[in-house]
Amino acid sequence: MPEKLTIPLPIIVEGKYDKIKLSSVLDAHIIPTGGFSLFRQKEKTALLRRLGEAHGVIVLTDSDGGGKQIRAFLSGILPKEKIFHLYIPQIAGKEKRKDKAGKAGLLGVEGMENELLYKLFLPFASEATPKKGGITKTRLYLDGLSGGDGSKEKRAALCARIGFPTDMTANALLEALNLLYTEKEYEEIVKEL
Repeated sequence: MPEKLTIPLPIIVEGKYDKIKLSSVLDAHIIPTGGFSLFRQKEKTALLRRLGEAHGVIVLTDSDGGGKQIRAFLSGILPKEKIFHLYIPQIAGKEKRKDKAGKAGLLGVEGMENELLYKLFLPFASEATPKKGGITKTRLYLDGLSGGDGSKEKRAALCARIGFPTDMTANALLEALNLLYTEKEYEEIVKEL
């Protein structure tokens, strides 16, 4: 298979295993919803809405009933003109990590072949690296948001200030910041804390 495809738009998937699978094929910002817990997470839905408004997003969920519910929910909160829906085929089976197949008996995103996913995303590929704000993990550390005493609380305070989910990990925060803020904008936000 060729090199990873660079996808400039953020991609929303159901869970972390979907993100892991797509990361083996794509160079992209991949955001897992956490499944049905998304329905109760106002901060996360606000973040996804902001990403949709700023960049547009690609939505890829499983072909089962749960995937359809999550897709319908996202369609209701994201700008219709900036949402791109991709669909996987309905293939009977179970993922390797599971003991038994899901209720619908279908493979999810994580169970798809790499070649199929590659072809699915090919129309969205860009040779340019996705635009990033230039904020680094080192910068988060120096600002006390990662790897130090109280960094979790400082991250939560920053996230609350800018409308992100307050329980974001340092890596998730870094990715979201680089999608929505320039380095200079980030510096201003940190100064205000």
